[in-house]
Amino acid sequence: MDTVSKLTVYFEEPFWVGVFERMENGKLSVCKVTFGAEPKDYEVWEFVLKHYDRLVFSAAIASEMKKTADNPKRRQREVKKQMRVSGIGTKSQQALQSSGRKSKWNENKSAGSSVRQRNSVSSI
Repeated sequence: MDTVSKLTVYFEEPFWVGVFERMENGKLSVCKVTFGAEPKDYEVWEFVLKHYDRLVFSAAIASEMKKTADNPKRRQREVKKQMRVSGIGTKSQQALQSSGRKSKWNENKSAGSSVRQRNSVSSI
């Protein structure tokens, strides 16, 4: 079982947001966390150590894991490239959107049943 995790922290007006991506057995799942004020490096590290096991990740979607080079200079260039890119990847966005849709569907479903219950009670 090969698991790779990644954390991207970026500014999304008006808060700082962290997106945890977890690739496990060829499936990607994500979790979005709002930090509020700009977190310091040690605060992010502390958050990961204390709260990572309690994060609620989205349902896993199939995704390919890219093969990385073992060349240290290439890895350094890739890190610089990722530092320039702001935001989260499209696969992560898809996973967050699908989990958001499911939670909205569940909320609407439960709200609809309570409306039906109120209507049946008021007609008595």
